[in-house]
Amino acid sequence: MTRTATPRKPRARSQARIDSILDAARTLLAAEGVASLSIYSVAERAGIPPSSVYHFFASVPALLQGLTADVHAAFRACLQVPIDHAQLNHWHDLSRQVEQRMLTIYSQDAAARQLILAQHGLTEVIQADRQHDLELGELLHKLFARHFELPALPHDVDVFALAMELGDRVYARSVQQHGQITPRMAEEGMRVFDAYLGLYLPPYLPKRDAP
Repeated sequence: MTRTATPRKPRARSQARIDSILDAARTLLAAEGVASLSIYSVAERAGIPPSSVYHFFASVPALLQGLTADVHAAFRACLQVPIDHAQLNHWHDLSRQVEQRMLTIYSQDAAARQLILAQHGLTEVIQADRQHDLELGELLHKLFARHFELPALPHDVDVFALAMELGDRVYARSVQQHGQITPRMAEEGMRVFDAYLGLYLPPYLPKRDAP
């Protein structure tokens, strides 16, 4: 997949304006959902002219892509929080910690649930989410390899990214039916995550002496 050039880091003033726009969009998204989001409603919420929003985000899909990147930044950060190696007895212990961290983000961030788990049908957001999932899958692969000796895995399938996507399908069903991820469906999502990984990871993986 061809990657676009990495944009220059915005100046502090521009970044502050971008942050205020994303914060306003996040608040509206959490309260009213994707369908009601518009450049004008975000501008009104942020207390700035619509032209200022358009300057940074040319359309609602572009704005939602920015929010999706913001959400996935939180997911990446949670994967980079150190794991207590001594407390890991089985690779399932690691997978449960990872999924619990991601579930915490979903439970605390209604915008994340709306963007990733709700049915909105926005192609741009779905594609951005999948690309970010590949990046998360790579981080997750490295995390598992840091703590356990992994077997050879297929090169044509991103096992860890797909495991996350399958777990998200279960969480999405819960959000669509109940407006949230219920404890029962959270457990089912984690079981799906482990079950798919279990197709490629043996029941026992040798633990590394140190990460």
